[in-house]
Amino acid sequence: MVASSARLLSVNVGLPRDIPWRGRTVHTGIWKNPRSGRCPVRRLNLDGDGQGDVAGHGGEQRAVFVYQIDSYRYWERQLERADLVHGNFGENFTIDGLPDDTVCIGDRYQIGSALFEVTAPRVTCYRVGIRLNEPRMPALLTSSGRPGFYFRVLREGDVGAGDDIVKVAEAEERMTVEEINALLYSPDHSPDRLRRAVRIPALSPGWLRSFEALLQSQATASSGGNAGLVPAAAAHPWRCDRDAQTGVSAAWVEKLNRIGVSDDGIRDTLVAVALNADSAHENTMLQGRDAILCRGNATLLRGNAFLRS
Repeated sequence: MVASSARLLSVNVGLPRDIPWRGRTVHTGIWKNPRSGRCPVRRLNLDGDGQGDVAGHGGEQRAVFVYQIDSYRYWERQLERADLVHGNFGENFTIDGLPDDTVCIGDRYQIGSALFEVTAPRVTCYRVGIRLNEPRMPALLTSSGRPGFYFRVLREGDVGAGDDIVKVAEAEERMTVEEINALLYSPDHSPDRLRRAVRIPALSPGWLRSFEALLQSQATASSGGNAGLVPAAAAHPWRCDRDAQTGVSAAWVEKLNRIGVSDDGIRDTLVAVALNADSAHENTMLQGRDAILCRGNATLLRGNAFLRS
């Protein structure tokens, strides 16, 4: 085992509920609350936890969402809020330590009697904006470089607040959560780094397909935007239904329906950006390949074909 100074501060769980939002009902499990005592960890979930959208959340690759207390402090400063509490970002584990620029995909950690492996950065869902009553939040999270990450459960067990987080193995291919996140969403899709990413056995299949699509687009000199988000033949095609699902405006529904998305979580990021763009009184949208800016925040989803008129 490798010594670790990280600690589990809070275990947060919650079952899906129906939330009124923008004149419709959203079924979501984003509301998580701290749980006292020991919590059993299962292969697909923590006891007492659940997801509203099981296509985009949860499952073996995303059994546990982890977010750092340092990121809470960052958002308290950025948003000028003092009311954020553990579980507000929808995370199952609120932790002290393990920053995104240090943790690598494939690293393994023991917490309590359970064993976990890092599989991917968290992909922001528009529902976190509902939870925090902050419409800009999905776009802000995507641009911040503070995504948090997902665990796969390698050994079931139990965990509790106060447990040490001990690294027991390191990934052979060392790419951090921050690096993997930026490799998809930034305009710099270095072929060498993409090849390194697809060699990581622990990387979740959705992210793997996105990086393979980027490599393929480079090999064929494709100029259709970010192929990692807009693959030519997506593994999981998806259509945005304004009335039944998201509340995205008709113009953005048309744009979103032009594309297929290789990961259901990444799909939610596109919806989040579209929702943010619809708030015209709060955000500025630059449509084109180069940028989408939300109230002067960092660039999101540069070079993506779905932004073009």
